[in-house]
Amino acid sequence: MRDPSTWIETWTHEDTDFWHREGSAIAWRTLWVTTISLTLSFATWFMVSAIVTKLPGIGFAFSTEQLFWLAAMPGLAGGTLRIVHTFLLPMYGTRHVVTFSTLAKLLPCIGLGFAVMNPATPFWMFMVLAFLAGFGGGDFSSHMPSTNLFFPKRLKGTALGIQAGIGNFGVSLAQFMTPVMLGVATVGGAQLFTKLDPKTHTVLASGEIYLQSAAFWYVPLLVVMTFVCWRMLRSVPVTASFKEQLDIFKDKHTWFCTLTYMMTFGTFSGLSAAFPMMIKSLYGNFPDAPEPLQYAFYGPLIGSASRVLFGFVSDKTGGAILTTITGIGLMIGAVLMVAMGLVAPTSLEQFPMFVVVMLGMFFFAGVGNAATFRQYPIIFGHNARQAAGVIGWTAAVAAYGPFIFSSVIGAVVGGAGNANAFYVGLIPFLAIATWVNWYYYNRKGCEKPS
Repeated sequence: MRDPSTWIETWTHEDTDFWHREGSAIAWRTLWVTTISLTLSFATWFMVSAIVTKLPGIGFAFSTEQLFWLAAMPGLAGGTLRIVHTFLLPMYGTRHVVTFSTLAKLLPCIGLGFAVMNPATPFWMFMVLAFLAGFGGGDFSSHMPSTNLFFPKRLKGTALGIQAGIGNFGVSLAQFMTPVMLGVATVGGAQLFTKLDPKTHTVLASGEIYLQSAAFWYVPLLVVMTFVCWRMLRSVPVTASFKEQLDIFKDKHTWFCTLTYMMTFGTFSGLSAAFPMMIKSLYGNFPDAPEPLQYAFYGPLIGSASRVLFGFVSDKTGGAILTTITGIGLMIGAVLMVAMGLVAPTSLEQFPMFVVVMLGMFFFAGVGNAATFRQYPIIFGHNARQAAGVIGWTAAVAAYGPFIFSSVIGAVVGGAGNANAFYVGLIPFLAIATWVNWYYYNRKGCEKPS
């Protein structure tokens, strides 16, 4: 017999009477608790991308390509762990999965905090800690399927949009709070941060910072949320073995949905991880170069906000048309990056337009993130468990975005000194994904209108 403190006995959320009597209160409570947890997941997932830009200034002799690799590693781990999380929910339930995944994020936060305090910490140790930061990236593929199980079809777009959008704010939270926490003493002493002129290598400015605080400040929040999750969450009685869940891979639409979510969330997460280092590597050698973290957090902020907003819109318009618009918008952005020389700059005067186009791509990616998660429960509407599994799986593959974008951009910039080749390669991928969405889910007479 299952523990009633963990498992809900019956859950009939499509029944209007049940929903108004008790289902709504439980579902919305679960949504808000898991959304706060997911926000911390995204923040700890992307904390490395914010911290790495400061490592050279406190004495770490890492190359530009090594710094890109550190930004990429949480993406590699996040995608891999999302595959694991995809299958956890039907086996262990919302309460156990969310609680223990919240607790697990203490390990990279504490480890990274101590690592940055010692300039002798080797690169391989940072790579291990960056990989462990991927714990936060994995959570999405259990949190979102959980929300999908709690809400009726008419509210799925809204609920999933709220959770994913607010959760995505964690990326901006990491990039915004990192410079704020640099001046806050927590554990350990201060480090001397030195800013050098990129050409003459003379000291432009110096001062004390507490880089460890950018990791340590998550610790009390994670402890509190672990307790809250255990006390307030329960699990919907939808169960399946690992083998039973593999049936989603027999459906071609699982793979089409994987492609479209890689276009939307893969682009969002990939650009979020690479944005600070792109600013530093492409525009950092000009006189009066911009500070990456003063601009980088705006991208994830805009993408997260558009995801929340268009979660509501997609419930009214359907998701397919918005996903098609997203693909077109992203392609235009990639073309502008190359055509205007924004990722092969010759002067700092190009920087404002670079930021504008990047923010536009973040906006469209956010729209597509909301739209696709409105589509998938409709495409697999005949089976709630399969729909949850597809949401988890597609999110897992798209979570490789930070790894792919950061590692490839790092290699391209390291070899050519610019990022043109990356954006040229991105355009045909976006075109294929947009066509698949339009053909199967958007055009008149399509196979699965959504």
